[in-house]
Amino acid sequence: MLPINFLAIFTAAFIPLITGFIWYHPKVFGTVWMRITGVNEDKIKKSNTFLIFLFSILLSILIGMFLQFVTIHQFGALGMIGGDENLSKPSYDAFMKDYSMAFRSFGHGALHSFMTGLFFVFPIFAINALFERKSWKYVFLNGGYWTITITIMGGIICGWYAVEGFNFTTPK
Repeated sequence: MLPINFLAIFTAAFIPLITGFIWYHPKVFGTVWMRITGVNEDKIKKSNTFLIFLFSILLSILIGMFLQFVTIHQFGALGMIGGDENLSKPSYDAFMKDYSMAFRSFGHGALHSFMTGLFFVFPIFAINALFERKSWKYVFLNGGYWTITITIMGGIICGWYAVEGFNFTTPK
């Protein structure tokens, strides 16, 4: 059975906050973001920052749970047999013996997560923004943030597995 690396997912769940702290900093895109969203310092001070951060982490855990299936191909092999290794045929066992750690690297996870951000998350975000009559600047600012954030999250989740440690490149 492929173990779910909850530590990697939990760690990756903090990436949106870290990336957001940099991306939305006033010296980066924060001033632009405040202007195009209508958020001001007064609104920020009146908000419950603890709850915002708490729910951000919880929702980011859900994103991480999804990204493991996008970035770790071995979950696809498990899905082909219905998710129950007890129902597997010898060919599945041979495949997993040969390829259980194939393409398990930060770079591979980042690539697939980047594609997910660009071709899945960005269009969904853009469609919502179009109907909300938001500007393209708003779409690219926030869509860019999520694409970069998801890229880093997927790299962490794919490259870090509990038994072997963390890999930036695919093990040979």
